[in-house]
Amino acid sequence: MNNILIHPGYFPSISHFVAMAQSELVTFEMDDNFQKQTNRNRMYIYSPNGIQLLNIPIKHTREAHQKTKEVKIEDAFDWQKQHFKSLEAAYRTSPFFEYFEDDIRPIYEKKHTFLMDLNFETLAVVSKCLGLEFDYNETTEYFHEVSDKTDLRGLINGKKDASLFAPYTQVFEEKHGFLNNLSILDLLFNEGRYALDYLKKQKL
Repeated sequence: MNNILIHPGYFPSISHFVAMAQSELVTFEMDDNFQKQTNRNRMYIYSPNGIQLLNIPIKHTREAHQKTKEVKIEDAFDWQKQHFKSLEAAYRTSPFFEYFEDDIRPIYEKKHTFLMDLNFETLAVVSKCLGLEFDYNETTEYFHEVSDKTDLRGLINGKKDASLFAPYTQVFEEKHGFLNNLSILDLLFNEGRYALDYLKKQKL
């Protein structure tokens, strides 16, 4: 894949990073309308009880359509504390949680006003942890269809993302089996620096 068009998500799914690791240029969609129940503001992790959804609360407006880049995070709830506690419960015993904890924790100690800023920070932190370097640019207007890039914007709609990847060792797999295409954090905490090789070998 040469040039891909993709959404910046919240600690995005493994499929996002498979695409980014195998592309020459990443273009992030900046001009879409926000859609509820997508991975723009949620991620899925492997908890002791199986799959768990972590959702960032957002401030709702009266406008019918709101640009994702204008969406603000609702800070009336202590969602950051809850999310980090959930990550600890899920991954404290994984091989690489402690190794990367100091990189991830600051995201949950800093207040972000806009969802998009938070999402870009999660992308930057994970890319650094993976050792993944990539060139990217951002859209300046919205196009329903694109011809000069591989359009992977659909990957943000988690439940519609049908990507299937090779199994790797997960903390609670003896209880619930292998869970496919979770947040990139699941792969990072379980595989560490081997995660980048894994991403480069998978097929979308």
